[in-house]
Amino acid sequence: MAIAKAERLMNLALCLLGTRRPLSKRELRESIEAYLEAGSDDSFNRMFERDKDDLRELGLVIETVESLDGEVGYLARRDSNRLPPITLDAEEAAALGLAAKVWQQARLAGAASGALQKLRAAGLPEDVDPYGAHGALEPRIPVHEAAFEPLMLACRDRRPVVFDYRKANAAQPEPRHVEPWALECWRGHWYLAGWDRDRGAERVFRLSRITGRVRSRGGRFTAPVPDVVTVRETVASWAGETADRSARIRLRSGAGYPLRAKATSVRELDGDWDELEIPYGHGLDAWLVEFGPDVVVLEPAELRADVVDRLRAVAKG
Repeated sequence: MAIAKAERLMNLALCLLGTRRPLSKRELRESIEAYLEAGSDDSFNRMFERDKDDLRELGLVIETVESLDGEVGYLARRDSNRLPPITLDAEEAAALGLAAKVWQQARLAGAASGALQKLRAAGLPEDVDPYGAHGALEPRIPVHEAAFEPLMLACRDRRPVVFDYRKANAAQPEPRHVEPWALECWRGHWYLAGWDRDRGAERVFRLSRITGRVRSRGGRFTAPVPDVVTVRETVASWAGETADRSARIRLRSGAGYPLRAKATSVRELDGDWDELEIPYGHGLDAWLVEFGPDVVVLEPAELRADVVDRLRAVAKG
């Protein structure tokens, strides 16, 4: 049904753009197969009025002209529907070139290259090379997770999804029903922000922890989508980046280099252990569990208890 409507709208737009004189409803009905198949005049009139409104909403300027004999006709003049010339300075063209270089996957690389070709055809100056400017910069955003493409499309189409997700402290994945909002790459990892229907709250999911296939679900979103989806800020908060407290831990010598990089102080205890003071925020317990027996939490007590609970959950499987 969606394809049939898109084809009907395209045919109507081509008819209105291709004529030099206004076309009446009768002429348009005789020219477009979908209109000929309308069951009655009332059905055709409703379909035509909806299609005309949809084209106008998409930006097509449709004129209504009444002839001397009182017949109403429609046309879309090309000069009224022509986009203004595209003008880009060297810095803007360089930004587009860098953005096109970012995507290395076949699907997105082709789209980016095609967009630059269209800009060339639309008037991008020949002496401006969006690929050549700032050639020393080689941005890359790696996407290795199979879940990226279906989630990207689900975010675009506002389509609920379900997938199996394994938390950092869980031995087995569990299904999550999510209304996806946005994807963002942060510190080399891709994250999805969305509304978790089972928990009735906003959640952020790391794509590398999604197992199996992402399945689409019918229906509309049940929660409002924020005007600005701050994936990075949410991930940073869950990772303890916005911490306003400190935690004291023992760390085995030669281990836990990410923790050492975040430490505000490091004190050597003996040949085997060091004592570190690190920022303490939401999600730090899950991160510490990943280091297993190389980390011992000294304080605060609630962080130590959370880490112990997570380790027990992993042990139980």
